[in-house]
Amino acid sequence: MPTDASGSAPRKPRTSRRVTWPLRGRQQAAPHPRTLENLKANLGQVSTVAVQRLASTLPWFSELRPDERSELGLLAQRGIASFVRWYENPKEPVWVLTEIFKQAPTELTRSITLQNALQVLRIVVDVVEEKVPELAQHNDEVALREAVLRFSREVAFAAADVYAKAAENRGSWDARLESLVVDGILRGDHSDNLRSRVSALGWTDRGDVTVVVGRAPSTNGPAGVERIRRVVERHAAECLVAIQTDRLVLVLGGLKDGARSLSRLASVFGEGPVVHGPTVATVFEAKESADRANAGLRAVAAWPQAPRPTDSEDLWPERAISGDPLALTAMVDAVWEPLSASSTGLVDTLTTYLSVGHSLEATARELFVHANTVRYRLRRVSDITGWDPLLPRDAFVLHCALLAGRLSSTG
Repeated sequence: MPTDASGSAPRKPRTSRRVTWPLRGRQQAAPHPRTLENLKANLGQVSTVAVQRLASTLPWFSELRPDERSELGLLAQRGIASFVRWYENPKEPVWVLTEIFKQAPTELTRSITLQNALQVLRIVVDVVEEKVPELAQHNDEVALREAVLRFSREVAFAAADVYAKAAENRGSWDARLESLVVDGILRGDHSDNLRSRVSALGWTDRGDVTVVVGRAPSTNGPAGVERIRRVVERHAAECLVAIQTDRLVLVLGGLKDGARSLSRLASVFGEGPVVHGPTVATVFEAKESADRANAGLRAVAAWPQAPRPTDSEDLWPERAISGDPLALTAMVDAVWEPLSASSTGLVDTLTTYLSVGHSLEATARELFVHANTVRYRLRRVSDITGWDPLLPRDAFVLHCALLAGRLSSTG
């Protein structure tokens, strides 16, 4: 034997012993016929053990409805039957989807989470793996155990795929349902069907409701709607979001910070004005808020300095000129009627003040009173109506309200 310089025989090179895991798509040896026969013969027994293990191992299993427990039991049985068919012909991965999740995804994913479904599949795999020593024949145990592991991986991927598709379908359905609900609210629908749909969307009427309308943003697909929803949920207890052609409609319940929240929510709309209606008590009265908000959105172009967002009640003159009867009625009820009922000459004082160019001294001379008396009466107008005659915009609204009141009294 040749030796090295030290006189000892050279060592043989070490061969590394690495553990190799089965690769996806690796060719699997054909199963032994006796092993396959044992699998088929014990299919019912293994399925029974798996279903019993579900009831004894999973604490949430007993809380399910009978039909849900039955569905999970069928899922376990289909999993074991599919494994046998797959083990017989591993080139047919379609069995994983068509057999295990056959008719199950829609009903299963509504009440059972992906985590729970994977727990069920894990138990099924454990039961099959425990039976490997009994089922394998002629040194087929290693191959059978490897097949179980490979199959469990395929099933896990299949389950994730099924739940992902179900989530996408459910998201699309929820978006369509939400659009239908918003459309029904805007039409003033009070049917039991609408109430059921609102409840299905999780609406609980936790506070006053406000409708906000404006131009839809440029990115208004599913991802855009979800972005809008995430922003809105920071400022309102609950919300409904709908995009109608180029218009975005928000139905907000329980605004957390009133006007400040509305101001921040303007950012989710596209370019252009944003108008919100008055608050109402419940979502089923939201048509009143929506009608005023939509009327304001049509008329707001007549007020170039309008804030964003704009209160529809601040747009009474523009809405009235555009043909909105609700604005005329609101001005008469909120301004004309209470001023006319006053016995201190508020209508005459306001009319004179507006006609002489908003001059306190000129108004005092016309009415033969002191200027302080004019100031007092105008302050009373502000207290009664909420509109201050000394502010140009408020004076314009009051002027239009006087015109509307006179027209209504002569009609």
